[in-house]
Amino acid sequence: QQPVALAGAVLLLVDAQLADSGDNRAQVLTAGVVGLVAYLVVNSLAGALRPPGRRAGSVVGRAGLVVFLYLETLDGAFSLDGVTGAFAITPDPIIIGLGLGLVGAVFVRSITVYLVRHDVLERYVYLEHGAHWAIGALAVILLLSVDHRFRIPEVLTALIGVVFIGAATGWSVRCRRRSAAATGELAPPFAAV
Repeated sequence: QQPVALAGAVLLLVDAQLADSGDNRAQVLTAGVVGLVAYLVVNSLAGALRPPGRRAGSVVGRAGLVVFLYLETLDGAFSLDGVTGAFAITPDPIIIGLGLGLVGAVFVRSITVYLVRHDVLERYVYLEHGAHWAIGALAVILLLSVDHRFRIPEVLTALIGVVFIGAATGWSVRCRRRSAAATGELAPPFAAV
């Protein structure tokens, strides 16, 4: 599996980079191995719950169970991801608590529900890609910040994510305008959102 091999290679590179610091090195290795094992367990469960050739009733029940397990795993992953990402922006626990509690629980959930209910991801086709690039940049920043020689300012970390999301939104609007112009429709950039 390519994702596991890539994650393992990155983990070994970070381990080699942290050869000087013993405590930090053990924590990073433990977290990396636990993450890889969790990924493998979730993928194994998904594969085990998808056997071909079952009756319709058992397929529906099994599909419901798979969706439930998937949503619970996704919720747990986002919870862990939010805390990890918050530490990439600032080490201050008060700011992290306010950010995850107030902004994360209220604003981000509300905007996510709004985006899903109004099919915004279908209109803004590059938004999901921009989010993935922002998460990738955050992962690189986290890996660099493990080594204390690299100090990346919190403002720069936040701005990188904003730039990726802003660029994805801009490209999506541009794509919608071009598509509307080609078909002769009138499509204001933010009207249907």
